[in-house]
Amino acid sequence: MVKSFAQLMSFIFHPLLIVTYMLILLLLVNPYLFGVSNIGEQPSKLLILQVFLSTFFIPGFAVAMLRFTGLIKSMEMRDKHDRIGPYIITGVFYLWMFKNFESNTQIPTAFASFMLGATISLFLAFLINIFSKISIHAVGMGGLLGMVVITMLLFSYDTFTINSTILGIVEINMITVLLLTILIAGAVGTARLLLSAHEPMDLYGGYLVGFAAQFLALRFLFY
Repeated sequence: MVKSFAQLMSFIFHPLLIVTYMLILLLLVNPYLFGVSNIGEQPSKLLILQVFLSTFFIPGFAVAMLRFTGLIKSMEMRDKHDRIGPYIITGVFYLWMFKNFESNTQIPTAFASFMLGATISLFLAFLINIFSKISIHAVGMGGLLGMVVITMLLFSYDTFTINSTILGIVEINMITVLLLTILIAGAVGTARLLLSAHEPMDLYGGYLVGFAAQFLALRFLFY
């Protein structure tokens, strides 16, 4: 039961899904940055689909092909040497997406910064992986936490509203989002430990890399 829950957490918060979650959160907080009034509009849905395909589905499919051809031992990539190819493939897609977003006037600089942060963290994780194993799940969650903190501090968003068909208009405090993100980050880290995928230091290093990369990207694009 516990192991099944750990596997579920690892899948739901797979590192390749984090950029999509970042986009959804920013669209909820301030959809007007993207030129729409709410996340349900067609341009929002198309952008979410584009990001999902480019940062999760296509890299994931490429990694699956590496497993199918025997170039990596398993999809879990417990051996750090198995991660080299997937890191490079995913890094190329992420860098390509960032360059597209940077030159696209319809994409706010805020999200381009978050995309750059994800790209930087990926390449840093690749370099660290040469010498020591690092949790890419923790890198992703650290990046998500960094994105929430930046959204609160830099863009001064305290609350946002969601128009739900069931509950109506719901106002959500960003402090609640921050606490929930911290809780999820801890749960994902615990899940990786329960699955014996990592040691605690792999997680601490991952959180630090993901979190710091977002502020490093912010430095590049805003200052």
